[in-house]
Amino acid sequence: MSDSHTTSAGRRRGLSHRLVPMTGRDPEEHGRAASPLELLFDLTFVVAVGTAASQFAEMLAEGHATHAILAFVLAMFAISVAWISFSWFASAFATDDWLYRALTMLQMIGVVVFSLGLPAMFHSLEEGDHLELRAMVIGYVVMRIAMVAQWWRAARESPPFRKVGMANIRWTMIAQAGWIIVAFTELPLPAVLAAFAVLGVLELALPLLTQGRAGGTPWHPHHVAERYGLFAIITLGEGVVGTIASSGELLGGADGTQWSANAIAVVVAGVGLTFGMWWVYFTTPFGDILTHRRNRGYLFGYGHIPLYIGIAGAGAGLHVAGLHLEHHTKISDAAVVLSLALPVGLYLLMVYLLHTLLLSTADRFHLLLIGLTLAVLATAVLLSAAGVAIAVCLLIVMLAPFVTVIGYETIGHRHQQDMLNSIAAQDH
Repeated sequence: MSDSHTTSAGRRRGLSHRLVPMTGRDPEEHGRAASPLELLFDLTFVVAVGTAASQFAEMLAEGHATHAILAFVLAMFAISVAWISFSWFASAFATDDWLYRALTMLQMIGVVVFSLGLPAMFHSLEEGDHLELRAMVIGYVVMRIAMVAQWWRAARESPPFRKVGMANIRWTMIAQAGWIIVAFTELPLPAVLAAFAVLGVLELALPLLTQGRAGGTPWHPHHVAERYGLFAIITLGEGVVGTIASSGELLGGADGTQWSANAIAVVVAGVGLTFGMWWVYFTTPFGDILTHRRNRGYLFGYGHIPLYIGIAGAGAGLHVAGLHLEHHTKISDAAVVLSLALPVGLYLLMVYLLHTLLLSTADRFHLLLIGLTLAVLATAVLLSAAGVAIAVCLLIVMLAPFVTVIGYETIGHRHQQDMLNSIAAQDH
């Protein structure tokens, strides 16, 4: 962009929030950071992720693992797609004027309505005769009315991005029409699940269909990376929630001051695991990588969906452990530990996979760390099956992310720096 193009919507507008042209942000804008509006928007997703994780934990505790996993994956996929569509648009076109704020508020209303529909979806799948999606889809309709309005404005006010704006409007409306048909027609469960798979693929393909031949959008690599990191922190919050839910009834005495060994272990394991997962995520400088690998934006963006599923699933697994220790579950000790170890393993594997794919470079040291991580998780599950106390097994699971932390802080950081230097040299 030319020097005459103002890099900040705030500087164009001054202190008021009057309308300004939605001409696209400067993708090289210095000091670009998440706005207070984006942080407020994310709070609605705290509710969505929390509701999904809570419902997932309760279904797992009842022994309905297959239905619980399916419902949770469907919920987290829908949550992630909704958040991703807003975040990438905001990185490219946010103006923070009154109309942009009003449409963002409308999207927040849609997220809340969507969240209110999550329990009905989980319960319907648990019953097994249909999939209740109506409230969730109504929430999506509200969100996408706002999103289409935002794209219409970008297409009208920013000629270079008119094609990509109109393509987003067209394909978003097609996808949403499909969801409405699925939600409001009485289809058998297998047909609904098949339709969900087809529409899910369409949702994932939307950026390719709309931007593949339309020139893309002016998203900011460090801003996008920061936004994803913030959403990871929000999702990690479920680990803290799960810890509190797990340890609440384990405190003895009327005043909750008589701590049992199980309560102490749950608190240490929950906070330690959450902290370790946080540390692992932020060992990778995604912003620097996207600066040099801008063409990997799609992989980065949608590759985070299974990563977020793993994070939220770990929080739910902690909740299941607490319910089990309070004798409120119908599953075995090994199943309880597995409900935590599997999502933790998924999360850690996705961090390594994203690192490898984004840098286009494999590191044999990573294979050692992955092997040790999986060995720690497998040990916890096997020990629980052998009769070792759940609390001990939770503490072992907690160690899994610290395999990567220790590996990175001792050797891995030098390997990573060499990789970053290599891709920076390729740009020059």
